[in-house]
Amino acid sequence: AAMWRALVAAAAPARALLRSPPARWAASLAVSPAAGPADERVETRVAGLSPGQPVTLRAVAADDRGCLFQSCAHYRADSRGELHLGTDASHGGDYTGVEPMGLFWSLAPAAMEKPYQRLVPRSTSAPMKVEVLVHQGHSPPGSMPGPVVAKAEVQRLFTAPGVRRIRLKEGVVRGSLFLPPGDGPFPGVIDMYGDEGGLIEFRSSLLATHGFAALSLPYFDFEDLPRIMKELKLEYFEEAAKFLQRHPKVKGPGVGVIGTGKGAELALSMITFLPEVVAAVSISGCSSNTIADLHYGEMTLPGLRFDMKKVSVSDSGVFDIFEALDDPTNPANSPSVIPIEKAEGHFLLVVGEDDRMWKSSLYAELAIRRLRQHGKENFELLSYPGAGHRIDPPSTPFCQVAMDRVLGVPVLGGGESKAHAHAQEHSWGKIQEFLHLHLG
Repeated sequence: AAMWRALVAAAAPARALLRSPPARWAASLAVSPAAGPADERVETRVAGLSPGQPVTLRAVAADDRGCLFQSCAHYRADSRGELHLGTDASHGGDYTGVEPMGLFWSLAPAAMEKPYQRLVPRSTSAPMKVEVLVHQGHSPPGSMPGPVVAKAEVQRLFTAPGVRRIRLKEGVVRGSLFLPPGDGPFPGVIDMYGDEGGLIEFRSSLLATHGFAALSLPYFDFEDLPRIMKELKLEYFEEAAKFLQRHPKVKGPGVGVIGTGKGAELALSMITFLPEVVAAVSISGCSSNTIADLHYGEMTLPGLRFDMKKVSVSDSGVFDIFEALDDPTNPANSPSVIPIEKAEGHFLLVVGEDDRMWKSSLYAELAIRRLRQHGKENFELLSYPGAGHRIDPPSTPFCQVAMDRVLGVPVLGGGESKAHAHAQEHSWGKIQEFLHLHLG
């Protein structure tokens, strides 16, 4: 009986979406804009409640595969029977305090779904639809919510009107180029993610929405690229940089690069060795080359390896790989260090101080120490207490533990949801400022 009750409770948000609102609803819910950029805030207001009335606000969304995500928070109406998420605090649920976007960044797989999944769009052409519901009373996360008293749908757009997406097969280079509307020329940025592989486009399409010509660049496990990341050739990334630099819609003279995880470390190698690259944003990167050897002409940076004996597994089966990477400060590993002091351009290092994937705070320190030893001050550091590994554009749902595509097990990324959400919002603005400053 308990199992059925749990299933019924888990399915409740899905059913709530299907209920048509009765005409007698006195309460109203307004979320504005009803359709807007996925990285911008919405304003959520409820009116027509009784003074002091307890309500649960709930958000429900489905990803491209139909997996259901949900979040909830407990509020009380003010003396006029109104609520404004920009000024009123949540008292419970998935977050507390004044969090205008809390319902969005706390979206997590519903109880009947597989845990540890990320809510990130595979396609940027369709908006992400989020249903926001107001329920009577306070119902804890995962339980049967009270009756619906108001609801609204919000569309979160990853591509602004007029942004063009061009699929790329240029020599050996693969990926998608996103161009803003208008004649340009626009500052050019190459965008890369980590060891999950494949083509991840949502950050590139949002960058194009903000006026950048953004090239989403996969480097393995996509089309005819190698299926696994055994070794990498910097020539591939050089060809991508030259293609972008020469594109008639791109400003020049140099281009920028932004990367997360392994992509961040590749960004550091690109700005170090490729004169076309003049600005690099490293999000949770390592200051040494890792996993796969990196070749460029006659030169090789060997990849630091993971020692699986140093991985710990929690009682719930979550893998903690924080200690597993070879120590970059060990003199034996010095051939793997990226000689970033050779770079002519500028660095923006973004780290979460609670990153549990690896020691990105330490790696940023090592990078800065290396630059300073060579008399260089061409860097900025954004270091966020309480933030985890994957610092994405704002309102991307926080995911403390995610399924690792390579290992096929849940891996701890670290972080605390509220601090991580604030880091995403703050860093996104700073990243755009940095790229505009150095790319024009």
